[in-house]
Amino acid sequence: LENLQPEIKELAKRLRYEVSVRGKQLGWSEKVARFHFAKNMRRIVTELYVRDNCHPFKATLLLWVQVPMWVCVSLALRNCSVGALGSAVQEQFSSGGALWFTDLTAPDSTWILPISLGLVNLLVVEV
Repeated sequence: LENLQPEIKELAKRLRYEVSVRGKQLGWSEKVARFHFAKNMRRIVTELYVRDNCHPFKATLLLWVQVPMWVCVSLALRNCSVGALGSAVQEQFSSGGALWFTDLTAPDSTWILPISLGLVNLLVVEV
């Protein structure tokens, strides 16, 4: 999308001139000229998106998948940690940790997991 901006600006400049000339020939008002400019500009930009296969919706597609997934995983982990799924699950979480986190129901006092999760998420977003 960024690579198309100079081409879009140049095409907008040329189209604005053409609409202005055509509007003066046909006696269009300013409102009608703006309408024709906007309509043709949308068509031109859409053709450029199709030509270069870079529709703006594609940039947000990951977000539409990632946000619901994050909400579901967060709710599932919360339900597991507070014992909403039953005492058997709560008991398994309180004795099933590894390394420095032996109790999965207790808060992480070292902040290793929250910081590493945040860094991994930042890495995923930046890549």
